[in-house]
Amino acid sequence: MTTLNPADTSTWLPLEGLAPGFDANKAPHSTALSGREIAVVDARGTRIVHRFSDTTVAWEYQPGTEDPTAAAADTDDYEAFEVDDDLYFVQFHHRYLPNEAVSLVLDLRQGRALAIISIILPAPEKGRTRVQHVFAPSVIEGVEVSGAEAAPTTTLIGRRVEWVYSTEHAYEHVYLSPRWYSWQCLAGPERGLADTDENSVWEVRPGIYIFAWREKVIPCASVTIADHRDVNAIRSHGVLFGLDETGEVPTHFTFGAHGRLLSTTLHTPELEPATFGDA
Repeated sequence: MTTLNPADTSTWLPLEGLAPGFDANKAPHSTALSGREIAVVDARGTRIVHRFSDTTVAWEYQPGTEDPTAAAADTDDYEAFEVDDDLYFVQFHHRYLPNEAVSLVLDLRQGRALAIISIILPAPEKGRTRVQHVFAPSVIEGVEVSGAEAAPTTTLIGRRVEWVYSTEHAYEHVYLSPRWYSWQCLAGPERGLADTDENSVWEVRPGIYIFAWREKVIPCASVTIADHRDVNAIRSHGVLFGLDETGEVPTHFTFGAHGRLLSTTLHTPELEPATFGDA
């Protein structure tokens, strides 16, 4: 067994090494969508129909005129988590394209949706993480649209949050800028490891955020949704997706965490990182 050396990234745990027990604080799968057909349409005219059973989702992808993606249809296993009233976070890993996984936010109250597609690149590319994210906001057919469309936000910048995933796994996150965040493992098999990685943050409802990160050392990425409205009792639901230790097999698993705000950094206005953009 390789001894973990924080200074030698070749000894860091592969993605599947984190999985055992990491999902202890995962919320139960919700079957509230079972029996429903939900169609979403984005700004390109792309229409995706989802038909949910208790454990599977049959979907049909119909590209719009400005969407180069080919039409497709299939059935995948899924998990759904209830984030708030009429707000669901749905996860599924494509069988027909094993290098892609879908995180779908469905706001049935406001008639809005946000798909985050996680894509494993065919090979490493200089200057890019191995797993990339694509964000696609849309509206839900047949539901009156209200509220703001999901969009990038800088609200979390400056916050330091402690996350507990199980009795053995805990991390802290420091949200640095629109592009970067830092993490440190406080408990678990990665205890003592820390790094700074790329992130994206979108607001889907006031105080409820998508936080997606892309690691540069381990070929993996994550999409989470977290309710920060009570900063002393933050609740998140998420998925990790990437390649196993061989670098060949896609690995996909869901998890959950309880969090609390530790501190907030207030910068001098002219030095505020929220203004950095993608720098």
